[in-house]
Amino acid sequence: MKRLIIVLICIGISPVFAQWKPAGEKIKTAWAEKIDVQNVLPEYPRPIMERTEWQNLNGLWDYAIRKMGMAEPTQFDGSILVPFAVETSLSGVQKTVGQENELWYKRTFTVSPKWKNKKVLLNFGAVDWKSEIWLNDIKIGSHKGGYTPFSFDITSFLNKTTEQRLVLRVWDPTEAGFQPRGKQTSKPSGIFYTAVTGIWQTVWLEAVSEKYITAIKSVPNIDKSQLNIRISTEGSTKADYFEAKVFDGTKVIASAKASVFEAADISVTDAKLWSPESPFLYDLQISLISNGIVTDQIKSYFAMRKISTKRDDNGIVRLQLNNKDYFQFGPLDQGWWPDGLYTAPSDEALKYDIQKTKDFGFNMIRKHVKVEPARWYSHCDRLGILVWQDMPSGDRSPQWQSQQYFNGNEFVRSEESETNYRNEWKEIINLLYSNPSIICWVPFNESWGQFKTKEIVEWTKSYDPSRLVNPASGGNHYPVGDMLDLHNYPSPKMYLYDGQRPTVLGEYGGIGLAVDGHLWSTDKNWGYIQFKDSKAVTDEYVKYGELLLKMAKTGFSAAVYTQTTDVEGEVNGLMTYDRKVIKIEENRVNEINQKICKSVNQ
Repeated sequence: MKRLIIVLICIGISPVFAQWKPAGEKIKTAWAEKIDVQNVLPEYPRPIMERTEWQNLNGLWDYAIRKMGMAEPTQFDGSILVPFAVETSLSGVQKTVGQENELWYKRTFTVSPKWKNKKVLLNFGAVDWKSEIWLNDIKIGSHKGGYTPFSFDITSFLNKTTEQRLVLRVWDPTEAGFQPRGKQTSKPSGIFYTAVTGIWQTVWLEAVSEKYITAIKSVPNIDKSQLNIRISTEGSTKADYFEAKVFDGTKVIASAKASVFEAADISVTDAKLWSPESPFLYDLQISLISNGIVTDQIKSYFAMRKISTKRDDNGIVRLQLNNKDYFQFGPLDQGWWPDGLYTAPSDEALKYDIQKTKDFGFNMIRKHVKVEPARWYSHCDRLGILVWQDMPSGDRSPQWQSQQYFNGNEFVRSEESETNYRNEWKEIINLLYSNPSIICWVPFNESWGQFKTKEIVEWTKSYDPSRLVNPASGGNHYPVGDMLDLHNYPSPKMYLYDGQRPTVLGEYGGIGLAVDGHLWSTDKNWGYIQFKDSKAVTDEYVKYGELLLKMAKTGFSAAVYTQTTDVEGEVNGLMTYDRKVIKIEENRVNEINQKICKSVNQ
C-alpha cells in the first residue's frame, strides 16, 4: 500500500482522489468518463455577472448521513464529489437520504494571501433544499430553496491560520414537504424520478472590496433603442455611482453613469437585434465607483430583443419576437442526467443538449419544472434559443377543476407553503432577470400546486413587465396572463381557443423508442405510444408535425414536443438518456421543424 501511495504522489495524483469512482452500474454519458476529480466543473459559474478573483471549491468533501436533529458527526462516512448530489453515481456515494435524515458535508480550504485586505464571499449555486452553514464552528447562515444561489460574507469568520473549516447540514423532505421539487420522488417510477439531496451546483469563493455589486438587472427596449440597467450593492452610500460601458466586440459604443440608487438608460442606436437566427450579444462592463476609485468591476452582456403579442391580419393573437410574428417551437427539456441527475457531468455536456435542440431545427426550449445552473442560460443566450422557464412544481398533486375558466375556490396552500412559493419564485426570477433567452415565465404546470392564479400571474407580470407569463401550462385555465396553454397526448389537438390571447400547445408527443444498451432500467420503460425503430418514430413525428403545421396557420402560436431526452423510465426522448444515440432521423425532423417554425413568421 505504501508503494502505491508513493507512486500516486510521484505521478501527481492524491491517494484520496484516486479512491473516487462513479457508484452503481447504471448507464452513463460519455462525459462521465472524463471527470477530473481535481478539476470538477471548473468554469466560472455565473457568466451574467463575472469577476476575475475567485476560487472553486468543487471536489471531494467529507459526507455523513445521520438522523434529524443530531449534532455534527465526530466521524464522517466517506468522501463525496461536490457538486453532485448524494443520490448520483458521480458523487461516488449513490445513497438515499430520506426525510427522516440529514446530510452533512465538511471540508477545509485556504484563502489566498492576495485577498488579505479583501472581503471574502462564500457562494453556493444551489443546495436542495434547506441548508445550514458553519465556518470555523460558527453558524454563519441558512437558506431554503433548492434551485437558486445564495451567498455569505465570511470575512469576519475567517481564522488567522491558513486553513478554514466549512460544514453544511442539509435536509430535503422531497414529496413529504410542500417545497418546489419538480419531478423528484423517494419512489421513482413513471414520470417521477430519483430524489436529489444536497449540493448540486458549484460552490465558490470571491474576493471583493468593502463596496461591491451584488446583482444587476438589464432590460432592453428596442422601440426606444435603449438599455435600462439597475444594480444592487453592498456597503454603498448615496455618493457612490456606477458606470456602464457597452461593447460591440472590442469597441465601446455607448456608456452611462448613475447613482447606485438610480437606473441608467443607455442609448443603443442601430441595434443588432437578438434572435435564434442571429443571437448577437453586446458585452457590458459595470464599474462601481466611490470617491473616484473603482471598488468593484464586473463583466456582463445583454441583447437587444423584445417579446410581445399582437393580433394578425386574420384576427389571431400571435406571439411576436422583435415586433414580428414568430412561431415558437421546441422540446420539453427536463435537464436530467443518468450519472449526475440534476447536474450535468461537464459544461460541454450542459451545452450539448441546447446545441442538439438547435440542430433538430427548434427555436425554443421549455425548461420543465427545474431551474438550471446559470451557465445553461448563458449557453442559450449565446447559441440563440428562446426559453420558457417553469417554476418547479411543489405542494399538492394536480387539483383539477371541473370546468374551464372556473371561478370557484382554488386550491388553498398553507401560509408556510404560500410564503415559501413566493420567496422561491422571486429568487428564480431574480437569478434569470438579465438573461435574454428567457422570454416567458410559467408559474404553474398542470395545476400541480396551482393557487391564487390571478394574483400570482399579476405579481409576476408586475415584477418583470418585460416578459410574457404563461399562467398555467396545461393547468386550470383562467383569463389572466399572456396565453392559453393546452396539453394533449400523443397528437397535437386544439380543443380550446382564446380570441384574446395567443393559444399554445404546451405539451404533445411522447413518442417512445426503447434502445437496448441505453436504458436506465430493463423493464417498465414507457412512452405515450411506442415503436420499434427510428424510421417508425420519425414517421409518426412527421405526421404530428404536418398536423401541427396546419394548426399553426389556423390558431396555435407555439408548441412544445415531449421531449429532449429519455429520463429514467421514460423512453420518449429524441435522444437516449445517456445522449449516445439520436433516436430519430435528424434530417427529416429538422425539415418539418423548420417548416413549423417559419409557418407564421413575417
